[in-house]
Amino acid sequence: MNQKTVVVTGAGSGIGYSVAEAFLRQGDNVVLNGRTEAKLAKAAERLGGASRVATVPGDITRPETTEEMVRAAVRRFGRLDVLVNNAGIFHTKPFTEYTVEELDGFLAYLRGTYVLSQAAVRQMRRQGGGGAIINISTILALNGVNGIPSSAPIAAKGGITALTKNLSAELAAEGIRINAVAPGIVPTPLYGELTDEQRNALHAMQPLGRYGTTKDIADAVLYLANASWVTGVVLPVDGGVDAGGDGAYHGDGAVPAGAAA
Repeated sequence: MNQKTVVVTGAGSGIGYSVAEAFLRQGDNVVLNGRTEAKLAKAAERLGGASRVATVPGDITRPETTEEMVRAAVRRFGRLDVLVNNAGIFHTKPFTEYTVEELDGFLAYLRGTYVLSQAAVRQMRRQGGGGAIINISTILALNGVNGIPSSAPIAAKGGITALTKNLSAELAAEGIRINAVAPGIVPTPLYGELTDEQRNALHAMQPLGRYGTTKDIADAVLYLANASWVTGVVLPVDGGVDAGGDGAYHGDGAVPAGAAA
């Protein structure tokens, strides 16, 4: 009776895939989104539960994709209860070396998150109100790190963090909760193959002694989706980096330039 319908963007691999898996495990329906149709189809096949999985391939920077995600949730499962805005891109570069085109590329994902959230809220209102949106930000939007120069992608993630705070206040009276997870270092396929030396360096940078897993982030998303008296929270899930300590990031070059934070 408490089964929910959940839309997850960037669900073909990494954090998005683990988030979708977590919701399916608790009995919910899931709409998977990703840019690559073949990759998304393989993810859906691995997840199983064909009766509870739908896929919508496409880039969230395109309005037709965002609208179709909401339509697919309603068409297949009758409603939309939770949106997880996970899709994004990331690469590091010194501040003055980012191009305007690169900046626009990062900001397009902020725009896509905004437009998809609008479509989700309209549907939640049609259902009578209530629902949850969980945004995936990054700990780097809360704490800059000199060894991870990433001003352009973090400008976009910072916008998502600010959007979380603002919308949580605006929509609280309607029972629509807006929260965010701010992951620390969580190696995903975007990191590529890590050497043992890189893995050890990444572990050593965390106060809790290890880098994160996609399951760590999925557990936090699941909590925020189910926590009916929590809104406006940006939850660091970062091994203690936000709290500080000797294990915090020191910028020793261990983070690969194409990694997602």
